[in-house]
Amino acid sequence: MLFTPKSAVQKRADFRAALGSGRLLRFPGAFSPLVSLLIERHGFDGVYISGAVLSADLGLPDVGLTTLTEVAQRGRAIARVTALPALIDADTGFGEPLNAARTVQEFEELGLCGCHLEDQSNPKRCGHLDNKSLVPAADMVKRIRAAVSARRDANFIVIARTDARAVEGLAEAIRRAKAYVDAGADMVFPEALADEAEFEQFRKVISVPLLANMTEFGKSKLLTTRQLSALGVNVVIYPVTALRLAMKTVEHGLQVLKAEGTQVSLLDEMQTRAELYELIQYAQYAQLDKDVYNSR
Repeated sequence: MLFTPKSAVQKRADFRAALGSGRLLRFPGAFSPLVSLLIERHGFDGVYISGAVLSADLGLPDVGLTTLTEVAQRGRAIARVTALPALIDADTGFGEPLNAARTVQEFEELGLCGCHLEDQSNPKRCGHLDNKSLVPAADMVKRIRAAVSARRDANFIVIARTDARAVEGLAEAIRRAKAYVDAGADMVFPEALADEAEFEQFRKVISVPLLANMTEFGKSKLLTTRQLSALGVNVVIYPVTALRLAMKTVEHGLQVLKAEGTQVSLLDEMQTRAELYELIQYAQYAQLDKDVYNSR
């Protein structure tokens, strides 16, 4: 209640151990604390907090307009209500290597279990759009080194994302990933790989865990958990799935409300008040209030 009983330190330790298990860990994206509660309830392994989703929720495109403060505070709100580990999108680190270092310390203090930094230049854009530009690999190496050196909990996971596949080709993406691992990255996130064959090539030469992004309507083939497990992928994220489902449902509901003048026909499609209260533990809060304060 209020905060999950599991501390951030324990969540990070458990996540580090799970990465060594060899099984695929599934991290759906959460755009709110409520969604992270549902992700935990449905038996997933972790929660992912997408920069693109956070930008969209603010009515902004994913072009690096959000600030560290906005991202960190949303990350805290989402991570604190669940016992699951939460990974967060740190974009390009919000500036120079020193900014990346501060970003890691902020995320660590606010209860996140890891973040990924990417090798795009600013203004960055969604990893599945065209016309991205990259910083030199040496600059990204500095970002990774700064991030790794800044953490105080060795179990905080620093993930290196490379967007080079769509810009410079697969071979260059692999070359960059190797350099980022040498710089201390705990995991590699190769963005916008096309298919199984490309994941297989990464797995052959990258020794640290791999993260796959199974986002809809992007450049990557949507692979099943069975396929990803067979390829040796360690973590899969579904960053925008929940937001897309929610927005389509809201859009439909508003259309019906406008046309019919009432929400009566939509009631069966809604989460009930009882279901919401059960999810947020309303009864436990009421009992606590009764125990500590007699409103009479």
